[in-house]
Amino acid sequence: MPLTADRAKPAVPFAGGYRLIDFAMSNLVNSGYLQIVVLTQYKSHSLDRHISETWRLSPQLGNYVASVPAQQRVGKSWFLGSANAIYQSLNLIYDAQPEIVVVVGADHVYRMDFEQMVQSHIASGAKATVAAVRQPLDMANQFGVIETDPGAPGMIKAFVEKPETTPGLPDDPQQFLASMGNYVFDAHALVDALKADAERLDTKHDMGGDIIPFFVERGEAGVYDFTKNEIPGATDRDRTYWRDVGTLDSFYDAHMDLISPLPVFNLYNLEWPIYTHQTVSPPAKFVRGAGGTVGTALDSIVSNGSVISGGIVEGSVLSHDVRVDSAARVLDSVLMDCVRVGSGAVVNRAIVDKNVVIPPGATVGVDEKLDRLRGFEVTASGITVLSKGQEVPEPDGDERRLAAAWLAKLPKSLEEIAAGMPEVAEKIQEKHATAARAARGEPTDDGASAPSAATHTRH
Repeated sequence: MPLTADRAKPAVPFAGGYRLIDFAMSNLVNSGYLQIVVLTQYKSHSLDRHISETWRLSPQLGNYVASVPAQQRVGKSWFLGSANAIYQSLNLIYDAQPEIVVVVGADHVYRMDFEQMVQSHIASGAKATVAAVRQPLDMANQFGVIETDPGAPGMIKAFVEKPETTPGLPDDPQQFLASMGNYVFDAHALVDALKADAERLDTKHDMGGDIIPFFVERGEAGVYDFTKNEIPGATDRDRTYWRDVGTLDSFYDAHMDLISPLPVFNLYNLEWPIYTHQTVSPPAKFVRGAGGTVGTALDSIVSNGSVISGGIVEGSVLSHDVRVDSAARVLDSVLMDCVRVGSGAVVNRAIVDKNVVIPPGATVGVDEKLDRLRGFEVTASGITVLSKGQEVPEPDGDERRLAAAWLAKLPKSLEEIAAGMPEVAEKIQEKHATAARAARGEPTDDGASAPSAATHTRH
């Protein structure tokens, strides 16, 4: 995948200023769990750096966040799966001597109080407990499915990986329980299960695929229904929000969940904050550009350091230090740190990773065939994806005309207003037509022309 070509998935930027791992880490810290180990292996440099710069707790109080790479402590292999990663790191459990171990995936978007899950685990008497989120039946083939015991609904009868069909829930036949990838174990039981798994030949050494079934077979696995989790400051609209962002389309959709006036997932719940590294970038700025167009952002998240200089941003999420130049248009897109959108360029339904420079008059996400010819990835739903630092070629005349046609359109948010005020619509379109001519390098009445796209990077 383009976004993980240069980094581990938990280190992928999300929602402007965060990394995916920040959601799991914030949930643990907000739950009062302050002794945390992060097991890393795949392209972990940016993840390790983010953890070291962001997640520093006080060792004087016995708190820590430790990033632990694969060390080949057991044999000559690297981590062979999520269960094997913990097995090779059992020394950490022996040193800390906990009674309970909480295992959390680091690439999902949600809020959760793990203390409530731990208390439910202790009360149930189970040796292992799996957090479960309710999902529609037609999505059963995308998740690990939890089937409960009718006589003991808090215990797992079967754990099936991505089945074609599964029974609905007794209280909602159109839904099933999907594993969230979060687990609570009695420490001694987890150690025994990991040792047994390490001796087997018929195993993928996976927590969900091998360790949980180990406990299910013994009648020792319980389930924790995520709908019971209460988060301070949450609303009925976002309290049970959980997103697996393992695909490019789901990653894009999760961003679109953030930008409505009443978002499905609310980043602004300060009673259960999501923590991250704070940059030294100045505040975002919106100014007029060449040709008189006004820098505008509508229904969008714009992070610190970004400058909208005469461009229009609609329904998008911009990370730190993004530049959108005169008459450029960014629509329904996700732009990561230090992306530059040149004058008169158009970005539509796209994910653009860090340090990409889009030349003046170029298009991304406007013509799917053109995007594929240039080596851009396009998802099944039509999202164009550019990887970190990927080169965008200078546009030819046809592409510049295509961009100019898009620039002449009114912003979606102004269409309704303009319908009742045609004179306003005419003036807006005149401004954009002038800016579009400038973007194509043509002379304009005010002498405006497209500025060049300067390069700026963040690693």
